Amino acid sequence: MKHDILTSDFSNAAKQKVNHPLLSLHADIRLNLSVSTLVEEALKNGEGTLTDTGAFMCDTGKFTGRSPKDKFTVYDDKTADTVAWGEINQAFDADKFEALYQKMLTFIANKKLYARYACACAAPEHKINILVVNTLAWHNLFCHHLFIRPTENELVNFEPEWTILDIPEFEANPEIDGTRQSNFTIIDFTKKIIFIGGTAYAGEMKKGIFTVLNYILPEEKKVLSMHCSANIGKDGDTALFFGLSGTGKTTLSADPYRNLIGDDEHGWDDKQVFNFEGGCYAKVINLSEEQEPEIFGAIRYGSILENTRFKENTKSVDYSNQSVTENTRTAYPIHYIPNVAIPSVGNAPKNIFFLTADAFGVLPPISKLSIEQAMYYFVAGYTSKLAGTEMGIKEPQATFSACFGAAFLPLHPLKYANLLGEKLEAGNVKVWLINTGWSGGGYGVGSRIKLPYTRAMIHAALKGEFDNVNFIKHDIFGLEMPTMCTDVPKDLLNPKNTWLDKEAYDQKARSLAISFEENYRRISGK
Repeated sequence: MKHDILTSDFSNAAKQKVNHPLLSLHADIRLNLSVSTLVEEALKNGEGTLTDTGAFMCDTGKFTGRSPKDKFTVYDDKTADTVAWGEINQAFDADKFEALYQKMLTFIANKKLYARYACACAAPEHKINILVVNTLAWHNLFCHHLFIRPTENELVNFEPEWTILDIPEFEANPEIDGTRQSNFTIIDFTKKIIFIGGTAYAGEMKKGIFTVLNYILPEEKKVLSMHCSANIGKDGDTALFFGLSGTGKTTLSADPYRNLIGDDEHGWDDKQVFNFEGGCYAKVINLSEEQEPEIFGAIRYGSILENTRFKENTKSVDYSNQSVTENTRTAYPIHYIPNVAIPSVGNAPKNIFFLTADAFGVLPPISKLSIEQAMYYFVAGYTSKLAGTEMGIKEPQATFSACFGAAFLPLHPLKYANLLGEKLEAGNVKVWLINTGWSGGGYGVGSRIKLPYTRAMIHAALKGEFDNVNFIKHDIFGLEMPTMCTDVPKDLLNPKNTWLDKEAYDQKARSLAISFEENYRRISGK
């Protein structure tokens, strides 16, 4: 059915009929509002306030992060034999999904809605069109920032392929609706719709589409989808940076001498790397202009700040304040960063960096990986949790997230690893394991590897300086370690040399190696 759009401040090209049943019963639908209008709407609705830089500051309520245990996938003929079912990919009954759909439509029947046309994938041949429907103006602003914004010409005959229905104030009844609790994110790959309810954490929308792309690109197009940042040098050389939270992915990919392709989600086809998104969603805890000037400067009018607090009696943000959560964030369009690649596309990568913050202090600060090792460490997705970061953690713990993004992988991790291996074999790609963690002992004994040293090693790899350097093999991990690097102390390159107690080093290294092996057996079943 076709329905009139009653409110829009896009050009006349966007004032068209919308063909979607979600919009059939509504008299107050606000389509493709501008940034300034959405900010005004959010302020009028009491959704937040402005900071002294003009950024819109708001809270996400009960949930200050994603809720992985409340994310589901509809089980049907399409997904039955393709999705890797288990703790991460939880099955949801198709009939329950349809019943919940009707309840949500009834719930929003008389509400003011904010609708937006958006896209994912900067490469035109892989682009998908999205309709986002929100009850909160700032959530619609978030989608303006994080998804790719269609041109006015693209809006003329825009046909949404996927739909996000996002209603934070709608709560499910677990006993009736089949959810675990009142909040939920549910993806239906057949109907091509994502339902989000009971949570105002905006990141659920972004990661919902990421999960979709992690299914359709490898499964249907043989494109490797990746949870990584990417940048490109002046000579057109693309580099990828994989890493879990706290490993330095955002910091190390923000390089004044290279242009940012994207900071979080990318695809790699036969000829190029392309960003999935149109913006950035960065952590801001302890943010400073000195340490991360690009992100600091991007927090201006139109940007969003989540769960931050003001300095007393001011409108200036106290980025050290974690009274609400440590997961304070900002969202802004990618062009708010000064050195970005436009469009957000680069050549196939020449260098790939796997970042890990090894709190045991045993992994080398840089090592070169073979194709087999690259697949192994990609499947591992290793870093370590520090004492005090979670309740009950008194010593560092090894943590593994397959392909550096297990929570967003609908397919089996080995599917992505095998696709990576094929691409590494087809191209002349160098893969490096970078330890941004500890040296000279574990956390509490050794010291964190200095950021300038890590930057120097990455720059050396990007410039090809290691092509003329000798490598030695690690006794336990079999990793190839360079014997020298400009502006890096020689002893640092071999982690065992930084430990006073060499026997203790070997014991800790063997213990970590066993953790890797146990994790791989769990994933591979071998």
